Amino acid sequence: MNTSQEEDELEPVSKSEIKRQMIALQKLGEELVALPDSKLDKLDLPETLRDAINAAKRITAHGGLRRQLQYIGRLMRITDAAPIAEQLSAWRGDNAEVNAVFHRMEHLRTRLIADDNALTEFISAHPDADAQQLRNLIRNARREAAASQPPKSSRALFKLIREILSDDSPGMPRSDDDAEDETND
Repeated sequence: MNTSQEEDELEPVSKSEIKRQMIALQKLGEELVALPDSKLDKLDLPETLRDAINAAKRITAHGGLRRQLQYIGRLMRITDAAPIAEQLSAWRGDNAEVNAVFHRMEHLRTRLIADDNALTEFISAHPDADAQQLRNLIRNARREAAASQPPKSSRALFKLIREILSDDSPGMPRSDDDAEDETND
């Protein structure tokens, strides 16, 4: 190694950069405090961090909450924050891959409702799919749209499409917001 490479590797991080990193971790901690317990359960958080987040949710005094968030930020420094940040990003919809898959499924649902030939193509591409269930949901979705009713069957069709596609490609990304929609319908 030459001396310029060694100097680059040994160059200290500035105080400003350290402060920016600490503030970013504290903001991440604030996002964690704002999450419902159901989503926090899905994250692999250390017990001390989870306890600090639960304590912050109970604090009502502004100064106390600020100090607790700073504590959470300190705990985040000793925790691998990258997977947590990635999961929060996916839940916010920042993940382009998840969004692209979601939009493809929406487009497929729209095509299935609008065009009978799309159902034939879909069934030939996914032979394990229940054709009768698909036909029923499509027919009901068309009726609901014509009668200006809530799109209950259209939602059910989307969920069925997602199940079929995820069965065919198990590595397919899935948005957890969609999983919450299943429990709310």
